[in-house]
Amino acid sequence: MTELTCFKAYDIRGQLGTELDEDIAYRIGRAYGEFLKPKNVVLGGDVRLTSESLKLALSEGIRDAGGDVIDIGMVGTEEVYFATSYLEADGGIEVTASHNPIDFNGMKPIREGSRPISSDTGLLDIKRLAEANDFPEVDDSSRGGYSKLSILDPYLDHLFGYIDLASISPIKLVMNAGNGAAGHVVDALEARFKSLNAPIEIIKINNEPDGTFPNGIPNPILHENRAPTVDAVLEHGADMGIAWDGDFDRCFLVDELGNFIEGYYIVGLLADAFLRKNPGAKVVYDPRLTWNTIDLVEKAGGTAIQSKTGHAFIKELMRSEDAVYGGEMSAHHYFRDFFYCDSGMIPWLLVMELMSNSGKPLSQLVQAMVEAYPSPGEINRTIADPSAAIETVRQHYEADSILIDTTDGISMEFPEWRFNLRMSNTEPVIRLNLETKGDRELLAMRQAELLSLLESL
Repeated sequence: MTELTCFKAYDIRGQLGTELDEDIAYRIGRAYGEFLKPKNVVLGGDVRLTSESLKLALSEGIRDAGGDVIDIGMVGTEEVYFATSYLEADGGIEVTASHNPIDFNGMKPIREGSRPISSDTGLLDIKRLAEANDFPEVDDSSRGGYSKLSILDPYLDHLFGYIDLASISPIKLVMNAGNGAAGHVVDALEARFKSLNAPIEIIKINNEPDGTFPNGIPNPILHENRAPTVDAVLEHGADMGIAWDGDFDRCFLVDELGNFIEGYYIVGLLADAFLRKNPGAKVVYDPRLTWNTIDLVEKAGGTAIQSKTGHAFIKELMRSEDAVYGGEMSAHHYFRDFFYCDSGMIPWLLVMELMSNSGKPLSQLVQAMVEAYPSPGEINRTIADPSAAIETVRQHYEADSILIDTTDGISMEFPEWRFNLRMSNTEPVIRLNLETKGDRELLAMRQAELLSLLESL
């Protein structure tokens, strides 16, 4: 039995040809069907050139296991999340590798109610069955059916439920789909805005889906990928820029001055907005950057609850705590009313509404947070032995720290600054996040100090 290395902690991702191909996709579909025994499963795929063939191989495996397949086409991950709950299906799978290199692909599986399937909730069982590849003979009489369905209109209906369109002031938006899956939703939103006479102007760049990614694989969390959106905002005098990753479960915002807004401050903005509408509610956050979120939530009378980083962990915690909102500084935002799932479309809609209701530009909405808790954003470094590096850093700072948290990697707090250091799940990379209490000079000093220590290892 050959190990399938494409199975990760809470999704499936691997290099094409060596770790993932149509045969493996079939086995995964068959294993998914045999383990969950679903009556029906929603399937979707992103724009990658292999996503359609992998999706169809998955479909064959699920159907051979007796499940009906509902194929919703070329879509983003959140459309599969939405469709699974909206159609009351027993599960769903999006074929995507998100921001991974072009020679990768993968899958994000869920079960009924759009619940994630992680290593704790069945993914390892599916892996074991797929590796064994010892399935019962296919019974043609009980083989599942296949149908195609568009859920775009009800999905848009749901999105529009988060805002009061009548309250939106005239606004100009730059939207950068990065040639990923977001383009068809942008087009549909634009058409609906026009039909409703909403005063929203959209400037589209890299909007056409293209699995060759002629403008690079979209991942605006990387500094080098931000320029097209920033440049378009400045060129067109837009009020806000929005850019997505390939499967658009993350969105990234640029203010009217061309400044990229770190996801950390959007978490604070949305947490505050939800608590105004839901007094006393709970908000879930990740351990990488925390002070601003905790401060805002507590001042608004809510309860801030820390989760381990990762969508499966945040969703599970939100469900158990009945949290109204969850946010990660990596630009994942989770919503109770969106089946506790992450969306790359809901955040910018809410921010647009906040801008209209406050009469303030985006730069002013986040200004106080940026000044109170400055942060440089996530810094990545390739390290030969990440776990040893984390231990070295811990020993270096341990004597002076007032709090050490190992929820995810290591977080260390001091009176005026804190940092989090964690390993990548897939590569020998260390991810550093740090913040201070309003002190940019201290931030620069500690950043240089930490990077010097890491680069010496």
